[in-house]
Amino acid sequence: MTEAENSSEPQTAPAVSVVRPGEGETIVLGTTRMRVLEDGSRTGHRLAITESVLAPHTQGPPQHRHARHDEGFYVLSGTVRFTVGDEEHDAGPGTFVLVPPGAPHTFANPGDRPAVMLSTFTPDLYLQYFRDLRDGLGDGRRTLTPQAAVDTMSRYATEPAAGLTRG
Repeated sequence: MTEAENSSEPQTAPAVSVVRPGEGETIVLGTTRMRVLEDGSRTGHRLAITESVLAPHTQGPPQHRHARHDEGFYVLSGTVRFTVGDEEHDAGPGTFVLVPPGAPHTFANPGDRPAVMLSTFTPDLYLQYFRDLRDGLGDGRRTLTPQAAVDTMSRYATEPAAGLTRG
């Protein structure tokens, strides 16, 4: 038996996280509103989860590649267009897209209605990228230049997918 098993003191289970509607950190980037459901602090930084609302006709980021994390997207409502290299995939509610490290990708909402998706980041590395972009925009008082976005990406093991367009 281990020392913990021999102990007469009860062991404490890790705290369960409950994030209710309207709770959680909010990150606004242009026409996209993100709500942080798990920032990685309760998962040993293995997982972060966000809910994103993409306004109609949101273009999304330029195609890019992550070197150190997987990114998952589960579409809750609307249609999200994922571009992976030269391929486009229109994803409706109930569709899950998993992007492994190294895969060029982007997403957009080409429709006339908002689209909502749940996103996962494993590990949680990339969540801070969104905070840095938000902070660089200064609550909408500044415009994010393409070079500033690339510089911020580079701090999170991410780079533009050179030569690829959004589609």
